[in-house]
Amino acid sequence: MKTEPIVPAELSTTAGGLPFSTAFDDVYHPHVDAFLQARQVFLAGNGLPERWRGRDRFVVLETGFGLGHNFLATWDAWRADPARCRHLVFVSIERHPLQRDALAAVHERSSRPEIARQLVDSWPPLTPNLHRVAFENGQVELLLALGDVDAWLPELVMDVDAFFLDGFAPAKNPLMWQPRLFKALARLAAPGATAATWTSAAAIRHAFATAGFEVTKTPGTHGKRHITLARYAPAFTPRRAPSRIRPTAPRERRAVIVGGGLAGCATALALANQGWQTTLLDRQSFPAEETSGNPGGLFHGIVNAQDGTHARFNRAAALFAQRAVAELLRHEPSSGGLHGLLRLESTLPDVAAMASVLARVGLPDDYVAALSAEEASDRCGMRLPFPAWFYPGGGWVRPALLARHFLDQAAPRAAFRGGIEVARLQRLGDRWFVLGVAGQVLEQADVVVLANAGDALRLLEAPAWPIQPVRGQISTLPVGSLPVSPRIPVAGASYLLPQIDGRLVLGATAQAGDLDLTLRDEDHLLNLKQLERLTGCAADIDLAAMQGRTGVRWVAYDRLPVVGAVPDLVAPAMGRPLNQPRFVPRVPGLFVFTALGSRGITWCALGAQVLASCITGAPSPLEASLLDAIDPARFIARHARRGPPKN
Repeated sequence: MKTEPIVPAELSTTAGGLPFSTAFDDVYHPHVDAFLQARQVFLAGNGLPERWRGRDRFVVLETGFGLGHNFLATWDAWRADPARCRHLVFVSIERHPLQRDALAAVHERSSRPEIARQLVDSWPPLTPNLHRVAFENGQVELLLALGDVDAWLPELVMDVDAFFLDGFAPAKNPLMWQPRLFKALARLAAPGATAATWTSAAAIRHAFATAGFEVTKTPGTHGKRHITLARYAPAFTPRRAPSRIRPTAPRERRAVIVGGGLAGCATALALANQGWQTTLLDRQSFPAEETSGNPGGLFHGIVNAQDGTHARFNRAAALFAQRAVAELLRHEPSSGGLHGLLRLESTLPDVAAMASVLARVGLPDDYVAALSAEEASDRCGMRLPFPAWFYPGGGWVRPALLARHFLDQAAPRAAFRGGIEVARLQRLGDRWFVLGVAGQVLEQADVVVLANAGDALRLLEAPAWPIQPVRGQISTLPVGSLPVSPRIPVAGASYLLPQIDGRLVLGATAQAGDLDLTLRDEDHLLNLKQLERLTGCAADIDLAAMQGRTGVRWVAYDRLPVVGAVPDLVAPAMGRPLNQPRFVPRVPGLFVFTALGSRGITWCALGAQVLASCITGAPSPLEASLLDAIDPARFIARHARRGPPKN
């Protein structure tokens, strides 16, 4: 998916006081109250709230978030319904979203002030992403796709129960009502899906019918003569790619997770939020005692001039991580810092060149800003030799506390069993058996998730995936070793964290293929040399005063995580080429979450949500092109296209 800069809406008002778009020369809603239109056209037109009653999950897709009234009206109806669905997912696409201040002004006198305030407070940075915002303890979820509807509809991976077709009039905004968009809606429609829109134009009714919907023109209210309602009733249902097939309803909502680090604990929480029970098995006695046990680690996004796959995935992941860490800090304020992060830039010539990249990509300063060396120095409280990218939503956290927080939040639906060695997996019928070293059955379930780093490859019987171990050693120094400590994390070729328990954390080395976990003085010296390059400041330290920790990070050749259903190389390909990950057959009930490298904190929350959507059939929080980029089957697809990767 090629992204474009998000251009915020320019909002004005008509002489009659209605909100008006200068870009489209049209009002956002008619003279009737916006909440009333939402209830009478979109909710009632889709048979809501009756249709969601008794359901576990109900998914709404809206084309045109606008001022947010349809979402707020749907959320309000859900709150008021004692027989409501357990989980409401509202997906909305918006090319020109409001800035936070403008959104706050629109809802300043809202008839639903409590939920309107929550929406404003949770409003994301206006980056071209699929932003996930959760309310009501996760039971109400807003997935906000910022960008053009034509680009976003093919990228959504979900089953939609009700469509709200909103937006400016077809005569004012014809691109939003093209016939091919209705075919894209049909691809997303769940069995029995319905749709409603305020327009009754013949071209719109024809587009619905051509896409496989039964169409009804029905009387409108409050100045609208007619509105259009539709129900998805295709003559045939197109076949889906293997990785996009709706999961069948399980006999039990339960999974076994092998691995109790950040990946496993985050997955337990993501599944708990979908109503699933999990048991985590780990060879250590307590959660997050291996690489996730470092005293501190950082998280942030990245910037590149092309806004390619890595930049888009890391941005999406960093926004997820920010919300996860903020939730932890509300419970344990000393477990990290969310005051921003500096990543030094030594390749671009100056801050003007950095600002030019941001302008071209269109990233707002509440996601990232370009700072001169002097500005970056003022921000962190110590002199820095280079300009820097400042990520306001970045920071640092104690990874073990974050992992344990995920487990606490997942309780009572998650149970941890430590000190257990998993020897192998065995599948009998539809059931997976997790076996110990003596051949005993440790656990059994229809679904198993391997979130145990490189050991997942052993349990998968060494698939030919280009993933390698990388040894890393961090060093810690007494606070007085430097003239001044940073107020916020500083990163570049290495990193330096603010003081944690009276010590500074810096590092880390990276030695591919090295599995020796012995602390080395030469690696402490290397970390000190990297620190001097990073800050221009040499540490006055005796090696005897240095402490450290080593761990093994597993890294894929393309520097992205491996998340999703395990490919099946035995099952027939059903006549489809294997040059796209989504077409590769899958082993039923077996999933993997590994190769988090040095970005486990940044990637774990988003990766877990992606995995939970694969397992449960919930809407994916990530677009299709990025799902393909982290899919375990990408290695097979790449081999089919170009041959094996070169060493």
